[in-house]
Parts: sequence; C-alpha cells; structure tokens
Amino acid sequence: MTTEIRKTNCHYCGYLCAFDATLEDGRVVDFTPDPTRYPYDTSVAARCCRWPLNLEKLYDESTRVNYPLKRIGPRGGGGFIRVSWDEALDDIATRLRLLIDAHGPWTVASAIGGPHAVYWPLHRFMSFIDSPNNMGIGPICWNPRIWMDTMTYGWSVECDFRPDLTECLMLWGTNPAESDNSLFWRNIADYVRNDGKLIIIDTRLSMTAAKATLWLAPFPGTDLVLAYAFARVIIEEDLYDHEFVEQWCSGFDEFKTAAFERTIDEAAAITQVSAEDIRAAARMYATSKPAGLLSGRGVDQIGPNTAPLHRVIAALRAITGNVDVPGGNVLNEAPSFMSELELEDSALLSAEARAHGLNEPDCGIQSYAGWELADARTGKLGRHLPMRYLTSALPQRVWEAAITDKPYRVSALIVDGANPLVTYADTRLVMEAFEAMDLIVVLEFVMTPTALMADYVLPAAAAVEHPCFQAMGGVSDFCYGGPAAVEPQFERREDYAILRDLALRMGCDEALWPARDLTEELARTIAPTGMSWEDFTITGLCGGGAHYFKHLEIDETTGEPRGFATESGKVELAIPFLQRRGADVVARFTPVPGVHADVCHDPDCVTLITGARKQPYWASSYFEIPSMRARHPKPTVELSQATAERLGLAEGDACLISRQDTPDVEVLQYVHITNILDDVASAEYGWWYPEAVEDDPDFGKCFESNINLLTRGTVEGAREPLIGTWIYNGIPCRIRKKE
Repeated sequence: MTTEIRKTNCHYCGYLCAFDATLEDGRVVDFTPDPTRYPYDTSVAARCCRWPLNLEKLYDESTRVNYPLKRIGPRGGGGFIRVSWDEALDDIATRLRLLIDAHGPWTVASAIGGPHAVYWPLHRFMSFIDSPNNMGIGPICWNPRIWMDTMTYGWSVECDFRPDLTECLMLWGTNPAESDNSLFWRNIADYVRNDGKLIIIDTRLSMTAAKATLWLAPFPGTDLVLAYAFARVIIEEDLYDHEFVEQWCSGFDEFKTAAFERTIDEAAAITQVSAEDIRAAARMYATSKPAGLLSGRGVDQIGPNTAPLHRVIAALRAITGNVDVPGGNVLNEAPSFMSELELEDSALLSAEARAHGLNEPDCGIQSYAGWELADARTGKLGRHLPMRYLTSALPQRVWEAAITDKPYRVSALIVDGANPLVTYADTRLVMEAFEAMDLIVVLEFVMTPTALMADYVLPAAAAVEHPCFQAMGGVSDFCYGGPAAVEPQFERREDYAILRDLALRMGCDEALWPARDLTEELARTIAPTGMSWEDFTITGLCGGGAHYFKHLEIDETTGEPRGFATESGKVELAIPFLQRRGADVVARFTPVPGVHADVCHDPDCVTLITGARKQPYWASSYFEIPSMRARHPKPTVELSQATAERLGLAEGDACLISRQDTPDVEVLQYVHITNILDDVASAEYGWWYPEAVEDDPDFGKCFESNINLLTRGTVEGAREPLIGTWIYNGIPCRIRKKE
C-alpha cells in the first residue's frame, strides 16, 4: 500500500481552510488541518462541523450528481437520463447557437454562486458569446460597499483589524461568529477577552452581538438615520479629525448639513436606539484611534437606503481619520497577479451588448456605462474594478424578459453553483421565468430545486477535486487557495473545464482559453507575481502586504501628493459624480411605506428581516446532508417574547408567515424566542427539503418554508437608483399559528 500526504483546501465556506489529505493507493482516507497554512490554528477546524464533509461527499454515490444528466419529459417533471459529456455539450452548444441566431447573444443569461464556484470562467464564457446578462447576488451582497467605497475614496477599503493595535472595532450588519467561524472571529473573541472595545450594530442579538461592549439594535432599514446621528454627535462634540477633514475631504459642509437635519432625539425615535446609546457609540468610535469599521451583508439588503448608508459609513471612517491608517481601514492595493477584469476577458463585450444589459437604465452605477465612468477614474492610479460582478443584471429584469419577451427575449440560462429557485427574490416569479425558457443548464453537486428545472445537469467537481483560488474580486493585492488532492471522481469536471469545452464547441478561439485545466490557468494567473503555482501552494497565500498613508505618497509626475482617485483628489463626503448618475449629492434617507412609519401601528403586523446566517448551512447548501440537518432540523423565525405573546405564539410553535399585501402566500417556519426588537421577526432563508425531491411536485418543498416566497426583487418603487438593491430586510408581514 502506498501512502501519500497532499496539501489541499476545504471548499465548504469561503475561507478555504488548509488541510492535508492522506491518500492510500490514490484514494483519500483522511483529512487533517494543516497548521502551516491558513488559518494556522487547528482549533478553527475543530470548531467547524463542515470540514469532515470533504471526505464524506468525495466518493458519495447517493446524493452527488456524478454524471451528465439530460431531461426527458416536461420541464420540472423529474425525468432525467444519463448521457455522455460529448452528447451533452454538443447539444447545449447547438441549442445556444440557434437561440443566439434567433434572438441575439443577450438572450443568454447566467447565474453564479459560491463558495465552490469559480466566478470568472462563466463570466469569460459570457464575454465570448457577447452577452451582458450575468446575474449574481452582488446588488444585495458586496457590491454596495465596493461601489460606494470606490465613489468616496477612489478604491475599496478593508478593515485592518489588528488586536494589538485597534482601539475600537465597529461591526455593522455582520455576524462573523456564525457567518464564517474563522480566524477573524477567533481574533475578535480574544480581543474582547482582553478588554477590546467592540460595537455591534445588528437588529438581532447575534452570537457576535453577545460579545459586544455596546450593542445597538436599530429598527430594520433605519441604519442610515443612525449613521447620520453618529456623524452629528462626532461633529457637534468636535470629535472629528480636523486635519484630515480640512486637507483631505471635500463636501464637508454639505455632509454636515445633512447630518444635522435631525436631532439625536429624532433619530432615536426613528431607529428605536436610545439617544444615550447613540452618543455613547459615536463617542467610543471617534475617540478611539485607530478604529476599524466593517459592514456586512445585513445592511446590503435594505433597498433604497443601502447605497446611501454605505456612503455615510465611508464618511464616518474619513471624518474620524481612520482611512488608510494601521489598525483602522486600509485602502487596498491593486492586485499584483492577473486581475478579475483580465481573467473574465471583459474587453470582449461589445458596445452593443453593453447597451442591452438588463440593468440599463435602472442602475446609475451598477451598469456598463457606470462602470466605464468609474474605471476612467480608478485607472488613473492603475486600478481596475472587476466588470462582470459589479455590473450584474438585475434578476427581476431577467425574469420579466423571459416571461414577457420585453425588452427582448431571454431564452437560455446557465447556472453555476447557484440555486435561484430558493435563494433569489420572488420564488414564484423565478419559477414562471424558468417555465418560459427554452434551455436551462445547471452545473451542480446535488439535485437542487433549480437543477430539477434544468434541461441539463452537469456534474461539477467539488472541494478537493479541483484547485481553489480566492482573489477577493480583484480589488486587493491578496489571494489565497491551494491545489486539488485528487482528480475529479466519477465523471465530474471542473467548472473551468466544462465552460472551456463548451466555448470551444461553439467556435471560440483556443487562444481565449489557453490553459487546458484550472491548475494551468491558475499558474498563469499567479505568474505576474514571480511565483510559480507550486510555490504558491506551499503557503497558499500571496500578497504585497498593507502599507498606509498612500494619499501622501508623492506623484513623480507632479511632485504633489497623489491623493485619492476621485474627481476632487480627496475623500468625497458629497459626491457630484453620483448626483450626475441619479442620486443626491449627499446621502438621503428614504422612508419605505409600511415599514418605517406605520408598521408598528398595525397590531397584526411585524417587520420581517431575512437572510441571517445560521450554522451549519451556507445559503441553500448542505440541507441534503443528514449530519447537518440533525444539528438544525427546522427553519426558525425569531421573535421577542413580547411579540410572540401578542401574536399568541410560543417557543417551537409551527407558524405561517405572509406578506401584509399578499396574505394568500404563506411560509411555514417554527417560532424561536430570542432577544430581538419587539415587532420584528427574523426568518431563516435557503430552506428546502432534499429528502422530498423524489416524490414532491414542489421541488424539494421549496414552496413550503422558503422565505423568498415573500421577497420581491422590485425595480419600481422600493429600489435604490445606483445599484438596484431590493429589500430583504424590512418587509411588513403577518404571522399566525398553524392550526
């Protein structure tokens, strides 16, 4: 028997923790955490229930998709037969060419997800066929922060949390204790144990909030009012950094005027955070230097107030002098490896295709026109944002085009590592769009509800079957990852290899896909750093390291400090560029009817938030695994004791949740009493029941407990005009006991 140890990485969340795989005669028999690579601490894996899945699912013949499958019978009827790769890809290529000839390349849409999918191969494929309509969850995850940081500073920033240096850490709408359980969370926990100051802003008393020095729980969707209240306290009490503001900020007077539009007491009434707590948090953050401020997905999902909130969060960092300072927030460097923009071959996308993007004219920034204007600014400092993810098509527009043929027909969809029928807003609309399409191709691990609606389900390699490489979208000079432990099992294939093969069958020049497999392509990606792929895999990390105060560096061409990549060369607290793109010059709060003013006056109504991360799941993933379901078998909706009593509910009760405006659509979840704001409900998302796939006409019961039955990807009305963010957090609803 031959025994071998190989380095590899877990793919069951986005942190890609390093492991050593033990192989006996070429077969993996064990995984052990590797203390020489990230996260450098075996206790992180010991606390994680997901990493054993790497072995459990590698040779799985019962739940994994192991061979190409072709639909037989009606769409959604559950009939599939096994076919060869050649048969599947030849037919898909032929059908795509026919649809493109009939309707134009924009008739093809795509949807991408994670953590296992590699985004840019699908985006490169879309660039090759000249379609602008790639979807992702960007408008409600990551994009608002990246876009507004770039508009404010000229590029994105990261929280430079350093427990030995950071004096205060503010986390806004993020819950790392449950969302990643990583080295970052361990460092936060150690920081708090050593009397570090931690401010948590979260409607829920999350596991992270339970550790806070100060926990503020704003009413859903009112975070912008709270942020401006912080700014008012900081300015009113003269706690801001005069030197940085005077030398390196523009628009301070306009920003101050906006911050002073409400008194602290008025802000307290709107947010339901006491004036005392508002002042305490603002003072703690402003008087602790350096201080880090990190926002998360929770505030990427509040509709028209999302982008404005991120503008004010960016401004708070600036007026307190915490931009590009050690221990505060650091302005990212451009990647020294191939950028996401290069990898996705965005330059191939024609001007005609860009004009057909299903985000025009709805999005002032998250559109190809918006990206081109922004790129002209960031390019002055040699930095280029990724195009594809930051110009994601609005799903609502894609679904409407599939159903109505307006503004043109969307007839085909390629899905890689995503499950739109469960995780996208408005499940019934998604289903209607699926039923109207001519071709759906899904690259997947298991038969998800989305896969059940496909014409072809292609078996994607997972976890240790392919190398991994996370480059943060190409907005920083940092990447991490590692090699595969074994070749893909059964007939699974890397998504890169699948999409490359499909592109070549459609006539693509092989020069656009020079690497034969993902390992070879990643070697090409890392080459500009001077490292080989083999060198990279020793540590699994590459990056130039942070350096600070870059705005003070002298530009050799002018002899002046280089400043920031904005129109003014300064941090812009008021942004004329955004005013020209359809927003206000300073951020404005938009009250949402039925939520911010009158919801609490309806005795039968509560305000619903969705999407809180819950271990052991990741979005709609891992529900098919018995060990995961045993840990958390039922979907729960969190209520305060007072709210539960008002509604006649008790712990563990089965309840039905409906929107205030569509009471006939109800979602089944189970009551869990927690310390959450009164009159607010937090429902879990991502729920389906894989055990019901075989005999359930509702596709794994994704029409039973899936909270996205109650969400809307609305473009008109409650929509933010720059990015198109819709509302997941702040939905008027009713909850009743299931009889």
